[in-house]
Amino acid sequence: MAAELTTHELIARHRPTLDQALEAIRTRAYWSPHPEHPKAYGDNGSLDAAAGKAAFDALLGTRLDLGQPGTDDWVGGEVSPYGTELEVSYPHADIDVLLPAMKAGQRAWRDAGAEARAVVCLEILKRISDRTHEFAHAVMHTSGQAFLMAFQAGGPHAQDRGLEAVAYAYAEQVRTPDTAEWTKPQGKRDPLALTKQFTPVPRGIALVIGCNTFPTWNGYPGLFASLATGNAVLVKPHPRAVLPLALTVQVAREVLTEAGFDPDLVALAAERPGEGIAKTLATRPEIRIIDYTGSTAFGDWLEANARQAQVYTEKAGVNTVIVESTDDYKGMLANLAFSLSLYSGQMCTTPQNLLIPRDGIRTDAGPKSFDEVAADLAKAVDGLLGDDARANALLGAIVNPDVKARLEAAASLGEVALASREVTNPDFPGAVVRTPVIVKLDGTKPDAEAAYMSECFGPVSFAVAVDSAADAVELLGRTVREKGAMTVGAYTTDEEVEQAVREVCLEEAAQLSLNLTGGVYVNQTAAFSDFHGSGGNPAANAALCDGAFVANRFRVVEVRREA
Repeated sequence: MAAELTTHELIARHRPTLDQALEAIRTRAYWSPHPEHPKAYGDNGSLDAAAGKAAFDALLGTRLDLGQPGTDDWVGGEVSPYGTELEVSYPHADIDVLLPAMKAGQRAWRDAGAEARAVVCLEILKRISDRTHEFAHAVMHTSGQAFLMAFQAGGPHAQDRGLEAVAYAYAEQVRTPDTAEWTKPQGKRDPLALTKQFTPVPRGIALVIGCNTFPTWNGYPGLFASLATGNAVLVKPHPRAVLPLALTVQVAREVLTEAGFDPDLVALAAERPGEGIAKTLATRPEIRIIDYTGSTAFGDWLEANARQAQVYTEKAGVNTVIVESTDDYKGMLANLAFSLSLYSGQMCTTPQNLLIPRDGIRTDAGPKSFDEVAADLAKAVDGLLGDDARANALLGAIVNPDVKARLEAAASLGEVALASREVTNPDFPGAVVRTPVIVKLDGTKPDAEAAYMSECFGPVSFAVAVDSAADAVELLGRTVREKGAMTVGAYTTDEEVEQAVREVCLEEAAQLSLNLTGGVYVNQTAAFSDFHGSGGNPAANAALCDGAFVANRFRVVEVRREA
């Protein structure tokens, strides 16, 4: 098929955005080309709210035919956490047919060069952006996120992370010039002269193993980092969250075709119920890169067993906040209450352990005992979620029965400072919506340690009494070292305590937020500026996004000859 989009056209269309992204990752200043507000869509070919909802509704009950080779069955079965069956079916692939087809397109994709690959990726992201409203409903009804969060995190924020990965990939590839003239003087003899050519070459086929909670936000960095560095990408979605990534694959295949490349450079690997194809795929010799977000157990398995591949994992950790003192007690409580409540705590960045000196803390509202801090935080969460409409907008729905079971079991672990309550969603009566639980624990008791030193994913937090600020810092360091952490927070007005916390986070490679009392929260990160994870503690072996996340997805091959 003749190309409908020339490289020249794509460069003219997207090079300015690529240049802005490159500048943003250099300065770390705020920048995003993707609007966060739903009302910003509807012009220049993008779908407005009504059109996006209609497009999503039109998908329900259909077969999403991607035109992939090797389709031997149709699979599906997603049920929205809001209680409805999506009834969308997807191609099931004969991997022995699909993988060779994917590999066949890599040569032309490699030879296209870094800039061409980057602008093709930006065209894919632009078309996804135009359908943000449609994608938002797909994310909402597979992850259980409330609509606005699904719109923002599953739309512009995910697209930002994808673009950020493209920018880093481009920067690393062009660090080495395409050609060089090399001349070495030889005294009275003629100099030695060589012409050298340097080509970034892909590792092979990349596998993206998607997650249930943030299918696009966590899926796009690896997908676009691998594609921009010349690799074909096989997307294996979580069986409960196929639709957002299937739509992504559909868009990518359309753009690749129009740009004159093989659409099989991007393909979907949906699975039958209980098939568990991730392990099979992960150890195939054709798979040379793996991106995974999910449980520690499977992440550890991948790191140990997928020996033929470069493996990037974001697993789990025990996120900790030290509460030692504050000059804005009300702001601290409000900030923490929001952080604990957002998406029912179903984020890898949500705080779990709040370490509070048992003798209390200093505040601008006077000294507060441990019990008072726990009670006041409970009141702040209650106040935030007291109105059911607001609660539904913040909490979303519980994503799976395991989260609900952990939430219900947490109340037996200690004294309950805040009991979870059931919230009814009038628009979706089948949704399971629960407010957070806060449990008080004594940090010196072995049975309590067994609870707070294990990740309890979901709307569960522990107010842990410690003997002193020094003990809190020591426990923080041990927690990050042994269990990992995606985020660390601290509230203190004491310079020595702040320095001690900072030193622990530098030693254990944990991302730290200090004294957040306004509209920025410990469990949120901004693309182009904030690093999500560090790659330096057990929670994740990679950071989103830095040079290390992209540089080992390709190698540079040199061809030299005498000039």
